[in-house]
Amino acid sequence: MIDKARAFIGAGANLGEPVRQIRQAQDALSQNPGIVFMDASSFFRTQPMGPVEQPPFVNAVFSLECGMSPQELLALLLDIEQKMGRVRKERWGPRLIDLDLLFYDDAVIEEQGLEVPHPRLHERRFVLAPLAEIAPDFVHPVLKKPVSELLDELPPGDFWVEKLESESP
Repeated sequence: MIDKARAFIGAGANLGEPVRQIRQAQDALSQNPGIVFMDASSFFRTQPMGPVEQPPFVNAVFSLECGMSPQELLALLLDIEQKMGRVRKERWGPRLIDLDLLFYDDAVIEEQGLEVPHPRLHERRFVLAPLAEIAPDFVHPVLKKPVSELLDELPPGDFWVEKLESESP
């Protein structure tokens, strides 16, 4: 067993019932004996990225402590996605659930199938807005800036993001 690490997981969905599916993914993570669920952001409705016409996404970020390696955690995330019916058809396409390992403590990992911190998260308001809600002072281990500063540096009007006031994980 390794020491507990703090990890941040990005969750998103835009097919089916996105809020319910994100909650279901949260429950699946919480039920794993190697994970202690710490916090969850509010839900945010966000503009989809990419060239594919699709409905808006709902996004959230989870904070957890885990006693598994980053590779094991990624395998768990992919297993949850698969069990929830995710089919990978096209890049940036619609999906029932998407779970991304954003940070794993201050680790910097670049290997086949795993890149931590998650690439381009510092360019994505739909990740930074919920992340800044629960961990504004967490410092990106490569860019050496807190999450709140990364969010503030995004250009205005760069993909709309709105907090869903009536929903919370």
